Amino acid sequence: MKSISRKEFIQKTGALTTGVMISPAMAGGRMKAVNFNKIRVGVIGCGSVSNSYFPHLSQSPYTDIVSACDIIFERAVSQARRFSIPHTYPHIDQMLAGAPFDLLVNLTDMQEHGRLNKIALKAGKHVWSEKPLANTVPEGKELLKLAKEMEVRIWGAPVVVNSPQFAFMAEAVRTGKLGNISSAHAHYGHLGPTWSAFFYEKGGGSLPDLGVYNLATLTGLLGPAKYVTAMTSIVTPVRKTDNKGEVKVEAEDNAMVLMDHGNGILSHVQSGFNYFDPYGHTGTGQDRPTVLIWGTRGNMGLVGYDWAPFGVDLATLDHEDPVRYADDARGYVWQEGASIVAEALATGKETLVTAEHSLHVLEIIEAARRSGQSGERIKITTGFKYPVI
Repeated sequence: MKSISRKEFIQKTGALTTGVMISPAMAGGRMKAVNFNKIRVGVIGCGSVSNSYFPHLSQSPYTDIVSACDIIFERAVSQARRFSIPHTYPHIDQMLAGAPFDLLVNLTDMQEHGRLNKIALKAGKHVWSEKPLANTVPEGKELLKLAKEMEVRIWGAPVVVNSPQFAFMAEAVRTGKLGNISSAHAHYGHLGPTWSAFFYEKGGGSLPDLGVYNLATLTGLLGPAKYVTAMTSIVTPVRKTDNKGEVKVEAEDNAMVLMDHGNGILSHVQSGFNYFDPYGHTGTGQDRPTVLIWGTRGNMGLVGYDWAPFGVDLATLDHEDPVRYADDARGYVWQEGASIVAEALATGKETLVTAEHSLHVLEIIEAARRSGQSGERIKITTGFKYPVI
C-alpha cells in the first residue's frame, strides 16, 4: 500500500493595524465595521496545512499576518521568514500576551482545536478553526456560548458551501429542477497521511479529516440531518508515521454514514484511509462525480471533490443527456476560509460558513461513531440556517 507523504500533499494542494476596531454582533448575528483597515491575524500551527493557508492569507487585502506560533518553534520561524511575519511564538499563551491581533487562525492537530479555540475566545479573539471546530458536541456548544458572551465570532472549516458548484446545486434543489429529491451519495478517501500520527490517534479518524467535507456538502444541499445510522471500522490496525514511527490506529479509518434529512430524503457518505485512488486524492486528477443527487425529474453530480470541484453534470426529464454547468472555479479554494472570515470582520459581509453548521456536522460524526458501536439509529439535535443560499 502506498501512503501519502507530507511532501506529496503539499505539492498537490497547492504589526498593529491602524483604524477603529470591529464591533461585531454576537455569534450568529450580523456584523458592523467602521473605518477598518486590515484584520490582524495570528496563526497557530505552522505545519503542512499552513503551507496552503499562508499564501492565501498573505494575498488577502483584508489581512495583516502579525504572528506565527508553533510548539515546534522552528516551523513558526520558517514561515515567518517566508511570509515576512514580524512575530513568532512557541506557545499560545506567549502569542496572546504578545503583539495584538484580532483573529486567531487555528491550524493545529485536530485533537487540540477545542482547547485552543476556547483559550482564544476567552482572550477576546475571533477564531477561524480548521476542522473540526471542537472535539465533542458539548465542547462545541460551549465554544459557541463563550463566543456570544465575549461578543466575538467563531467559524469552522470546511468551506465547501462557498464554491460556485455548491451554489449551482443548491439552486437546482431549491427550484425543483430534480423534482422531489430522494437520495444522495458522496465519497472521499485515500491511502492515509503519513506526516503525523494524530490522524490515527483517539480524536482523529477519517470522518473528521475526510468525511467532514461530504457531510457539510450534503447537509448544506439537503438540509440538516434528523437521524444518523452508520458502520465504522479499522482496516489497517498499525500505521507508520513520520513523527512517531509505528502507531496503533485508535480512530476509524473506514466509515459508512447514512443520514435521514426528513421529507423522505436519504443520503450516504463513505470515507476512509484505505482507498486506492488512481484519480488523485487532491482533486488534480479527479474528473468524475464524487457527490451525486437523485430526484424524480433529474439527477446531478459534482465533478471532482467538493473541496476541489470542476463542475456539475445535470440530466433531467427534459434533457436526458447530461450537461456540464458551473465549470469555472471563480477563485474558490479549500484554504480560503480564514481569508473569507477576515473579509467578513472587516466589511460586515456575512459568511455562508457558520459555526452552527460546523457543530451540526460534528454531531453527525459523533452520532456515526456511536451508531457504529451500538447499531442504534441516532437522533440529531442540532441544526443550522437552511437553505444556506
